[in-house]
Amino acid sequence: MKVARKVFLILLAVLAAALLAFVLYAFISTAGVKLDEGKLSLASAQVELLDCSGDPIDTPRGRVGYDEFPSHLPEAFIAVEDKRFYDHGGLDILRIGKAALKNLASFSFREGASTISQQLIKNTHLTHEKTLSRKFKEWKLTLELEKKYTKEQIMELYLNSIYFGHSAFGVDSAARYYFGKNVSELVPAESALLAALVRSPNRYSPFRDAEACKERRDFVLSLMEEQGFLSAEEAEAAKSEPLPLSPHESKSISYVSLVFEELSAIFPELSSGEALRVETYFSPALQAEMEAFETETDCVLMAADNEARALIAYRSTCGEIRRTPASLIKPLAVYAPALEEGLLSPATPLLDEPVSFGSYSPKNYESKCLGYVSARDALAKSLNIPAVKVMNSLTPHKSSEYLRKMGLPVPEEDETLALALGGMKNGFTMQELISAYLTLTDGNYIPTATISRVTDGSGKVLYERPQGRARVFSEGAAYLITDMLHTAAKEGTAKKLKSLPFYVSAKTGTGGTEQGNTDAYALGYTTAHTVGVWLGNADNSPIPMTGGGVPANELLALLKALYTESSPSDPVAPKGVVEVPLDMEEYERKHRMVLIDPAGPQYLAKTELFLEKFAPQTVSEKFSKPKIETPKIYVKNGTVCIELKKTQYYDYEVTRTGGGEEKVLYRGKWRELICDAGLRAGVEYVYTVTPYFGGKAGEKVTLPAVILEEAALPDDWWE
Repeated sequence: MKVARKVFLILLAVLAAALLAFVLYAFISTAGVKLDEGKLSLASAQVELLDCSGDPIDTPRGRVGYDEFPSHLPEAFIAVEDKRFYDHGGLDILRIGKAALKNLASFSFREGASTISQQLIKNTHLTHEKTLSRKFKEWKLTLELEKKYTKEQIMELYLNSIYFGHSAFGVDSAARYYFGKNVSELVPAESALLAALVRSPNRYSPFRDAEACKERRDFVLSLMEEQGFLSAEEAEAAKSEPLPLSPHESKSISYVSLVFEELSAIFPELSSGEALRVETYFSPALQAEMEAFETETDCVLMAADNEARALIAYRSTCGEIRRTPASLIKPLAVYAPALEEGLLSPATPLLDEPVSFGSYSPKNYESKCLGYVSARDALAKSLNIPAVKVMNSLTPHKSSEYLRKMGLPVPEEDETLALALGGMKNGFTMQELISAYLTLTDGNYIPTATISRVTDGSGKVLYERPQGRARVFSEGAAYLITDMLHTAAKEGTAKKLKSLPFYVSAKTGTGGTEQGNTDAYALGYTTAHTVGVWLGNADNSPIPMTGGGVPANELLALLKALYTESSPSDPVAPKGVVEVPLDMEEYERKHRMVLIDPAGPQYLAKTELFLEKFAPQTVSEKFSKPKIETPKIYVKNGTVCIELKKTQYYDYEVTRTGGGEEKVLYRGKWRELICDAGLRAGVEYVYTVTPYFGGKAGEKVTLPAVILEEAALPDDWWE
């Protein structure tokens, strides 16, 4: 009995300690976390957005009031998302308990049990990561929300903050996009369809999978009937309603979402009644081109003005998603830093062969190795093994430091050699990648923006975009990586761009798992603009494409659309970049970078770009001072044979000294074998070989002396 009591007390103490630790962790995780009402009311501010020409951008109304909702609209969302919405205080304890049991059983956070109030907080205040810390913050903010707002106000804020797919943010935008009508005009079938979209807008879009959309919509209608919001007759009538066949509006909602996100960062205390005039860099023409792109997968398309470091168009079917960058990271993390550090040049020979770094063994696409390749070709062909080798010399830590200077977040746990191929936990957004690639245009990092200036109702300037910049790469290194990526666009993985009549640099990337590809990128830039394309699925399901396929085709279309009237200029080599003639034979046979001999034929030169301070200084002397490898000499059947190593550019003179005379045996072009017969036995003969080029003698090579022995008679000579 005493033992049982002692065990019970120990268990009780352990549980109490665990509970205390749990509470303490929750307290620490949520310390300083407060409800930001500005984020909830931002959409209702009287904001006028202007495009790059100063014309108003057609945007959805900031907010639709609750009294404009038909009763079946909030009821549809309550039915499928939160049937006890009016009964709980923000947290549905019953659902949380069920979800916790399922999560414990699966050792995951798959089940969220989020109420509508929690979803509102998540959409406006938090990231979408599934961690216990974020959940604690969500609970705390949700309880604060419920104290300050009525259920009707929460529902109003919620429906104005949801993403409905196809760049439609908020229920007003969605109603006009899918049905071509105002929210107040929606019928039950349309309200149910909007509620059906929330779980996965891409999957349940009527324009992508009508069958899945109808099944999900009818499920919502069945729930509405089950919970008493619709009669059986009303539900059946709604289920017979047809789905919309095509969008009713093509809007720049994706770009606008970035504008509002940036606006909320500039004015965190923005009130709902404040009038603002926001000048943006938006290009309606390019946005229209992006909206016309049709794909069976999710997509993110983005374009920027290089000089202004400004986003001019943006389309996303899955919000501001963060993905691993695949090979798109190679110029940023490997080659540009290595150029800057002097570890390589575009011409540096890299050995592409199977290699292991401890337990890490990178593989090329299709596991093929090419032997020695230049750094230029390794990048153009997006070879994995050379990239990892270069990062090994650079070190992952040094690489990560460069990435962070370009605004790319790299946690310490991602500082491994796999980073050279885009191997990391979270990855980057397209905006972060575009901003980083803009650094390659001139070496300076400047975060991209959508807003140039904000004024109030009276014209007073409230915000002017700052002009700060940070030097990451020298202009020379930026020019070299740009030139290397130009090769990728002409003959590498991005060669679908080679038909463009102007200078463009580009990189593709393909990421995936053993189940298939999940990410396909194509990103290119000229001296004027930078454009990025990503295709994939938000749920990481496989896609039937690579970066050099459909993404490269769409990149080609967007670049053509940018330059219908004029072409961008070519980049100009800055001071400190030199073009160097290398000895092609030394480079290809011996993998050495030495300067071509000025005395030799110039068609043997392989020209390449270098940073002047890292350019090779050794000059070949193979023509000004001809020199050959020592030929092989041997005796066969009483004849002296001399094998000349092949060097097609030289003439040769072979002499023999011995028996009191000196004789020139051969003078002329290369021959594989020089033979000398009729020699006397017992006499020492010495042979010399002298190479010539242009009549000028090179270094004479003396071969080992030869003495022929007396020929012995065979044992059966009498026969």
